[in-house]
Amino acid sequence: MESLIEFFEDVPIWFRSLILIGGIVLFWIAEGVLPLFTFTYKKFHHASLNLFFTLTTAIIGFGLAGVLLMASDFVAQNQFGLLHIIELPLWAQIVAGVLLLDLIGAYFIHWLEHKVRWMWKFHLVHHSDTTVDVTTGLRHHPGETVFRIGFTILAVIIVGAPIGIIMLYQSLSVLFAHLTHANVNLPKKLDHFLSYVFVTPHMHKVHHHYTQPLTDTNYGNIFSFWDRIFGTYTRVEDTRTLKFGIDTHMEPTENGRLGNLLKIPFQKYRPPVGKFANQEPAQASKVAK
Repeated sequence: MESLIEFFEDVPIWFRSLILIGGIVLFWIAEGVLPLFTFTYKKFHHASLNLFFTLTTAIIGFGLAGVLLMASDFVAQNQFGLLHIIELPLWAQIVAGVLLLDLIGAYFIHWLEHKVRWMWKFHLVHHSDTTVDVTTGLRHHPGETVFRIGFTILAVIIVGAPIGIIMLYQSLSVLFAHLTHANVNLPKKLDHFLSYVFVTPHMHKVHHHYTQPLTDTNYGNIFSFWDRIFGTYTRVEDTRTLKFGIDTHMEPTENGRLGNLLKIPFQKYRPPVGKFANQEPAQASKVAK
């Protein structure tokens, strides 16, 4: 455990780049071998649009890395945060740190983005993708990236997480962004079994259904049990009945053009269309089975 944390305390750029780029390449190939949906779209054009947002996410992330490091140094020097309340063995610190960073810095901010209108206007750029695949994972408006990293920094202060745990968590977070958005069809039994602990491709695809109430479920990032604990978990037996996108922005001229996507947060708010809100895909259930 000590060697693991030492590695992530000074994690090399090549490793972070491998997680980001290698993960996209790996799941891009897997989508061709075992696809969940057969999309009729220009995959390279679609990827180029989403990879622009991946690039802006990476640039902003590296740009704010210093602030993240300052927060980590502060909690370490002042023994501040939940991890410093009681003395824990290293393995327990790692588990608790990753869990709490995921809860505060991912699940909570994601839930908040669906509840606060101005935040939603940034976040719906992510939801506007009508052909969800591995490149969708980091399709976030630059403005959303800023306040997501802001909540990560807040989580670091509340948790009192050292830099090694932070970098471990962020590496896992990027990996799961690739996995859960990838257009791959895992065996249903395996996917469902794993979904008791981790967010899986089938589970997260429900969140990308184009209309409420399914849009407002399955907020998890790495760990699925936050949704089960807070009552936001939904299972859809046949995920092939899902339709991706967001009902207020289904036109290709709005969801497929970079200029418009960048302007969406500053356009007039559009309430959910809602005319399909009561027509959930077959066998959707709020029961955590």
